[in-house]
Amino acid sequence: MTQPALIAHDLVRALDGRRVLDGLSLTAAPGRRLGLIGENGCGKSTLLRLLAGVDEPDAGSVDRPADLGYLHQEIPFDAATTVAAVLDDALREARADLAALDRLGVELAALPDGDPRLPDLLAAYGARLEQAQDREAWDADRRAALLLDGLGLAAVAPQRSLGSLSGGQRGRLALAALLVRRPAAVLLDEPTNHLDDGAAAFLEEQLRSLPGTVVVASHDRAFLDAVCTDLLDLDPAADGPVRFGGGYRAYLDAKRARRHRWERRFADEQRELAELRRSVEVTAHRVAPDRGPTDNEKMGYGHRAGRVQQQISRRVRDAAGRLADLERRQAPEPPAPLRFAPDALATGPEQEVPDLLVTLHRLRVPGRLALDDLDVAADERLLVTGGNGTGKSTLLAVLAGRLDATGRVHRRPGLTVGLLTQDTAFERPDRTARDTYGLALGPDRAERVPLASLGLLAAADLDRPVGALSVGQRRRLALALLVARPPQLLLLDEPTNHLSPVLCDELEEAMGAKGPGAIVVAAHDRWLRRRWQGREIGLNP
Repeated sequence: MTQPALIAHDLVRALDGRRVLDGLSLTAAPGRRLGLIGENGCGKSTLLRLLAGVDEPDAGSVDRPADLGYLHQEIPFDAATTVAAVLDDALREARADLAALDRLGVELAALPDGDPRLPDLLAAYGARLEQAQDREAWDADRRAALLLDGLGLAAVAPQRSLGSLSGGQRGRLALAALLVRRPAAVLLDEPTNHLDDGAAAFLEEQLRSLPGTVVVASHDRAFLDAVCTDLLDLDPAADGPVRFGGGYRAYLDAKRARRHRWERRFADEQRELAELRRSVEVTAHRVAPDRGPTDNEKMGYGHRAGRVQQQISRRVRDAAGRLADLERRQAPEPPAPLRFAPDALATGPEQEVPDLLVTLHRLRVPGRLALDDLDVAADERLLVTGGNGTGKSTLLAVLAGRLDATGRVHRRPGLTVGLLTQDTAFERPDRTARDTYGLALGPDRAERVPLASLGLLAAADLDRPVGALSVGQRRRLALALLVARPPQLLLLDEPTNHLSPVLCDELEEAMGAKGPGAIVVAAHDRWLRRRWQGREIGLNP
């Protein structure tokens, strides 16, 4: 059976008075896996809801397959429903196909040759057989068991209620229930949340095996690279959302090439503008005042002077016209990528920073962390890895001096330390983001490194009270303060959470060898971990 495509026509959707989607069209064909990327609030989840039909556009339409699966944020069952009941519901269609085939087979066997009902019955049997083959109905129960195991749910008893499961377990169960159906189109919103490395890799393999359409919104760069055949960047652009062919690596290559073309065009246009302005100025200077004739020129001066003046005036008008046209259509200056303020760590020629900033020996935080030895050098790039509960955040809190521990902890006197925590709070939630930033940094530095220039908060959010910002936006504001005035020891706990893939790439580049002082990062981010160039330590339970 030929799988139908998922097609959106000129979708418009406004939320809270703002157009989130403005005339967006896309086609997601069977066998293609489309990734939606962009900043928080750019419309990824809104687009998925419109494609799924759980929300209606203000304008436009969607052509969708009848058999469509959408991963909701919350599993659509009450808390008393058992795990077994959820799976039974997911297997219902496959089991119905098999039961219908058995029934139709019995009816066919009972009909004599030449019976007038035979063609219709054969057609019904063929259609149901094709549907069962598409759904791999004969393998559905085994597939359900494999999905539970691959997503880390094999040890969960079938009679457990949903209310007794953690949020992560419920999310993984919803994902297993959707995938066991093998619908013609699958829509997923951040599907790797709550998945460890093994479960994420298993999900990637499952999605690559689907014959239908996959549309997924994700910040997980490793997932996007492993799964997607196309990426749609929903961040605002002059010509609307931009579609890229290939996975995340191909997207990065295309973005770099687009950035290079943009920078080259901007530089060429600025040179041309400078030349035109010079030409207009110099040529206009020649028009007036007239220097008057010399003695040898007096005979034909009037005629020649008039002709020359006309030529010069025409050149002035032509150059001025070209200048006005280029000024009107010139490319905007490419925004600067996220970088740490370069002058924040100047120590002066008479000061030397010791090689070691922090030394830990036989560190113990009962029930949370045990670490024998760790030295953090002045130019350290240290990645801390380990599963949930192994003490990554605890270690960063000890390094920052925010948590007491037994053992020996030695910090260089006068050491400046900055910590980006996973949960960010500000003392004055009534202050705007702009005021919070300016008061924390002081007027001079806030002017040298404007908050708007960092690209971490949208312009519309700069003058909103901090308390009205989302968790992710408050965390971005905290990161902005560290970027604008980086300390000598920078501690980042899951720094790529709540950042778009592009900002994640820029932050990683900023943390490179030319970044500020020493940096210690705790991260689950698979893309970051795979590309890490510094030292790495793994914590065990």
